[in-house]
Amino acid sequence: MNIPFSGQIINMCAALLLLIAFAMLSQRRILSLINLFALQGLILAVSTSVVAYSSHQVHLYYSAALTLLLKAVALPLILHRLIRKLNVKWDVETLFNIPTTMLAGLALVVFAFNLAAPISQMAGTITKSTLGIAMASVLLSFLMMITRSKAVPQVVGFLAMENGLFFAATSATYGMPMVVELGIALDVLVGMLILGIFFFQIRTAFDSLDLEHMEKLKED
Repeated sequence: MNIPFSGQIINMCAALLLLIAFAMLSQRRILSLINLFALQGLILAVSTSVVAYSSHQVHLYYSAALTLLLKAVALPLILHRLIRKLNVKWDVETLFNIPTTMLAGLALVVFAFNLAAPISQMAGTITKSTLGIAMASVLLSFLMMITRSKAVPQVVGFLAMENGLFFAATSATYGMPMVVELGIALDVLVGMLILGIFFFQIRTAFDSLDLEHMEKLKED
C-alpha cells in the first residue's frame, strides 16, 4: 500500500517524537532536557500542520500555531528563566540508573503498541498508524516523571506527557475542539506560573529543589 507524502511526513514526525521521548528519558542535563522539550513542541506543531493540510481540518491550523507558541517558545523560555533565577546548575538525578530506565521504557513501548493496535484498526484517520507511538510517548513521559527526584525535571515530564496526549488526540480523532485546547493551554500556562512560585518557596525553605526534603517534612 502506497503511503501519501503527507502520511510519510506524519510518520517521520511520530518517529522523531518517540526518539525525543527516549532522549529525554536518558537525559542528565537540565538545559538539554528543556531544549528537547522545545524541539518536541516544534515537531508536534509541524505534525499538526501536516494533518490539517491533508485532512482539511482548519481548526488544526490554530492548534498547530498554539502548540508552536506555547510548547516550543513560551514554556521553554519560562523554564529557562526559572532555572536562571533559581541558579540551578545540577544535573538531572534519577532514582534508577539509565540502562534500567531505558529497559523499562522499551517494555512500555511494546505495551503501548499492543494496547493501541485494536484502537488503530477502528480509527478512520490518516494518522491512525501513529497512535501506538503517541501512547508510548505518554508512558515514557510518565516514566520520566516518576524516576526523577528533582522538581523541575518532573514538571518537564508532565508537560511532555501533555504533548503525548495531544498527539494521541490528533492521531485518533483529528484533535480536540478548539475551546478545549484553549482551556488546556491556559491551564498549563497558569500552572507553570504557580509552579514557578512553588519552586522559589521550596528553594527558600530547603535551599534545594530535591523533593526528598518535602517527604522528610511530611514524615516529621
